[in-house]
Amino acid sequence: MLRSSKDYMPTYIIIAVNMAVYVFTSILSWNFVEMDYRVVCQYGQFNLFVLNGWYWQLFTSMFVHVNIVHLMGNMVFLLIFGLRAEELFKIQEYLAVYFIPGLAGNLLTLLFGPDMISAGASGAIFGLFGACTIYVRQAVGQSIISALIYSFFLLMMSTGPNVNNLAHLGGLVVGLLIGYFLAGKRRIRTVYEYSYSYP
Repeated sequence: MLRSSKDYMPTYIIIAVNMAVYVFTSILSWNFVEMDYRVVCQYGQFNLFVLNGWYWQLFTSMFVHVNIVHLMGNMVFLLIFGLRAEELFKIQEYLAVYFIPGLAGNLLTLLFGPDMISAGASGAIFGLFGACTIYVRQAVGQSIISALIYSFFLLMMSTGPNVNNLAHLGGLVVGLLIGYFLAGKRRIRTVYEYSYSYP
């Protein structure tokens, strides 16, 4: 039987890992405020390296952040959406909702071309958001239109200069799909029980 995510506190663990990686990369960069370009190329996602066999960057880049503001912003949203996901999903589901959208967003990032360099947990965080948003509505039989509209507006609000929009889009879409699938498996149904009395 799958145990609740709260038994493992995955959100706090992932935040701790992100912060530990930031400390590690800041030591390598000799700069705590902003990471050295070469460090981001090595541990983030440098599409040229990925296309030449550094496939592990698709995973490690989810834990690398380019500066302290980038890290803190992502960790705040990870805390918000991650704790919500812990209430909704079992531990294996939580990990799937986090890492599969994150990887999907990074795979879409390859479309930017070999010169693209990116890093951050935002694709995975959008996956958490999308899964939670649609799961809550679908599980109780409500329309998913409002969830899709809400997701679209959050996506639009996150756009800006130096923002990896494809990672956000990929993470969000895959998160929505996983959340929809999980809700369909556990959709709440009312069961009526009839009792009969005989004279």
